[in-house]
Amino acid sequence: MKKVLLIATMALTCTVMMTACNSNKFKQAEGGLLYRFETTNPEGEQPKVGDVLVGELLLRLDDDTLFTNVGTPDRIFQVSESPAFRGDIQEGFLMMHTGDKAIFKIPADSVAKFVPLEQMPPKYEKDKGQYFLYEITLNEIVTKEELAQENANFVEEMNKRKDEEAATLAQYISDNKITAKPTKSGLYIIVNKKGSGPKVENGKEVSVNYTGRLLDGTLFDTSREQDAREANKVQKGRTYEPMTYVVGAQPMIKGWDEGIMGQTEGSDITLIMPSELAYGARGAGKDILPYSPLVFNLTIESVK
Repeated sequence: MKKVLLIATMALTCTVMMTACNSNKFKQAEGGLLYRFETTNPEGEQPKVGDVLVGELLLRLDDDTLFTNVGTPDRIFQVSESPAFRGDIQEGFLMMHTGDKAIFKIPADSVAKFVPLEQMPPKYEKDKGQYFLYEITLNEIVTKEELAQENANFVEEMNKRKDEEAATLAQYISDNKITAKPTKSGLYIIVNKKGSGPKVENGKEVSVNYTGRLLDGTLFDTSREQDAREANKVQKGRTYEPMTYVVGAQPMIKGWDEGIMGQTEGSDITLIMPSELAYGARGAGKDILPYSPLVFNLTIESVK
């Protein structure tokens, strides 16, 4: 009786193990993509070519995590018209539904044929059989039509900003009772404190502490930790210290280059610049929209 029970238990264990093993296997799609669905929601919406996927992504090269936004869903991919190679992840996007969680497995060597070697992860080794694993939870879809409308709205808003920029900047100058006259380019240079050290010239190494803000006071970048803390924008892992560079050797925005030239070591200056002297129609990052005038407070710590 015990022997029969033992055999039955072993059989059940083998069945459970095989089921688990099979559930971890990857299937191969018609286009060669290896995939495995962890969660399926057949009633969910499916993406189409041109749509943008919103969800969570965990990207690994074998066991090495390269990127994750798990816990903070965001726009992660746009579905392209055709895969770049056999087994490309684009095939997987079209298989998903909102609410699905899937893992897609892609040979790293296949990706390396389309990506410069210096852009591949440091742990990538050619012909070693490595795989990229994309673990994706699809939360929602931004359709191609919705995306086109977003872009149209954005263009309309940016054109409005362009038309209103001069008046917005003039209002800032008036509200802050700024008496300095703009240079020919439109740059306002306010010398808060004049230093007595050497002058900034092309070819000299300068060390500058800076804080950059939008006209409404929003801080977008600073080398001063205190300013970052006050704005609740301390960047983890960043070392806050003056920026050191050789004048003329490193490209800077036009307003910065013009404003700092001829200033002396120890000076504290404020630069107010129209977007044409800053990031213009392209903007920069999430904070600096196109056609944004900027305000910089600079302290010239050293000139060598």
